[in-house]
Amino acid sequence: MLTYLLVFSFFGAVYSNRPNFVVFLTDDQDSVLGGMTPMANVQKFIGNEGVTFTNSFTTSPICCPSRASFLTGKYVHNHRTYNNSIVGGCNGGEWRKEENTTFTNILHTKGYRTFYAGKYLNEYGNIHAGGVSHVPPGWTEWHGLVGNSVYYNYTISNDGVPTYSTDLYLTDVIRNLGISYIENQTDSTPFLMVLAPPAPHQPFTPAPRHFGRFSNITAVRHPNFNIAVNDKHWLMSMPPSPLPETMMPELDRVYRSRWETLLSVDDMVADIINALDTQSLLDNTYIIYTSDNGYHIGQFSQVYDKRQPYETDIRVPLLMRGPKIIRNTTNEQPTLNIDLAPTILELAGVVVPETMDGRPIVLNNGNNEIQERTMLIEYRGEGKDGTVDKRCAWYYDRDNLAQCHVDYECKCQDSHNNTYACLRHLTTRVNMKYCFFSDNDFFTEMYDLNEDPFELHNKVNEVFPAVKHWYQLIMAHLLGCKGAKECSNPLLYYEGELINYV
Repeated sequence: MLTYLLVFSFFGAVYSNRPNFVVFLTDDQDSVLGGMTPMANVQKFIGNEGVTFTNSFTTSPICCPSRASFLTGKYVHNHRTYNNSIVGGCNGGEWRKEENTTFTNILHTKGYRTFYAGKYLNEYGNIHAGGVSHVPPGWTEWHGLVGNSVYYNYTISNDGVPTYSTDLYLTDVIRNLGISYIENQTDSTPFLMVLAPPAPHQPFTPAPRHFGRFSNITAVRHPNFNIAVNDKHWLMSMPPSPLPETMMPELDRVYRSRWETLLSVDDMVADIINALDTQSLLDNTYIIYTSDNGYHIGQFSQVYDKRQPYETDIRVPLLMRGPKIIRNTTNEQPTLNIDLAPTILELAGVVVPETMDGRPIVLNNGNNEIQERTMLIEYRGEGKDGTVDKRCAWYYDRDNLAQCHVDYECKCQDSHNNTYACLRHLTTRVNMKYCFFSDNDFFTEMYDLNEDPFELHNKVNEVFPAVKHWYQLIMAHLLGCKGAKECSNPLLYYEGELINYV
C-alpha cells in the first residue's frame, strides 16, 4: 500500500507540473499597419514579460484556412480547408476527419482539460456541417460562436446547446467565460484555454465604453496606399484605381474602429492574466497572443479586406510568455502559425506527430542571426458566392468574382483566379517573396523586401532565370510536402533529386 501511494504521489506531482496554456486568437488583426498599437496590456503583460516575434506569418491570409492550420499544425494543402466556404472545405466533411488530429484533441487525450470560447471556423453551426449541436472532439468545455464574427445578435453553442444573445457584447462574454473557468482550476490538472474574440473583424463595432477613443486617428498612408498598379495580379488593377477621395473618410473610419474594437480584447488580456495570478496559476502558464491573418486598408487601391499575398495580409502578431521564456526579448526567427501546435505539444511534454508540417519554435534563441527558412502561403480564390452587387458594372461576371460591393466603389476583393501560392524566403541577408497565380497567364510576382518593403516593384522579370527556377523547385516541393521532415528540412527532394538549397 505504501509503495502504491509513493508511486501515485510521484506521478501525481509530475502530472501537476505540466504547464497550462492560454491562447488569445484575434480575428484579422494586422501587424504591419499598427494593429498592435492599441494593445497596451498585451505589451505590458505578455510582451514585456516574454518574447515578441518580429517575423511571424500565417499560412493563408483568410480566417478558416488559417484557423485550421493553427489547430492541426498543417499547411492548407494537407488539411484541405482552402477558403471560407463549405465548398472550399471550411467546416465541411474533410474537416471532420481533421478535427481528430488537432493538437487540442491530442492534449485532451493526454490528460489536459480543454476550453474554447469564441469564433471557431466561419461555417461552424451550419446545418450542412453538423449544426449547432456538433462539439468538435477534444474539448472539455465548448462555447463556439455559430458562424462568422459579430459583436451582437449571435448564437453560441454551449457544449452543443445553442444560446442566443442580442445585447451582450461578445468579447466581454468570452472574457467572463474565461475568468469563470480559471476560477475553477487548480494546479492538480493542466489545462488549455483558447479565447477567440471577434475583434477587429468587420463590422468593427467597439464596446460602448470605447466608442470614440481614437476619433483623431487616420489610416496609415504608407507609400503603397491608394496607388494605381500595373505590375500585379489583375485584381489589384481593376477599377477604380486609385480609389476616389470620397472613399478616404470611410477608410479612416474603419481603421480607427478596428483599434477601438481591440481595446476590449486588451481589457480581456489583463483580466485573464489577473485571474491566473489570483489562482496562483500564472507562473506555470504559457500565454500566447496572435491573430489568424493580417489586413489591408487602402494598399494598392484595395479597400479593406485580406486574401492578398502582400505583407499587410500575411504578417501576424505573435507574443508569448511562460515558464521557460526570457522576459522582454524579441525573436527574429521566421515563424508560421503551423508552428504553434507542435510548440505547445513539445512544451506539454507530448510527442509531436510526424504528420504536422510545422516545427516547434526555439523560444530562447541566443543567436541573433536569422536561421534560413522557406515558408509557403496558400490561398484559393472564391467566386459565385452571391457577393457581387447587382448595381456593379461587372455583375455579369458574378460567377467568377466575389466581394464586390457598392460601398467599396464596386472594387472586387476576390475572384476564382485569385488563387496563388507564395514562397516567403528569409535569412539574415535575404528577404524575398515569390508568388505564382493559378490563372490563364500563370502570373508571377517577386519582391525583394529588403530594398522594397512596401512591394511597389514586381522584379520577377529582372532576376536571373536560374533564381526563378530555384524558387519554383522549392515551391513545387512545399506544395506537395507532408510532415515537418519534408516541409521544414533544408534538404529538399524534387522529382527524386536531392537539392541542397542552404
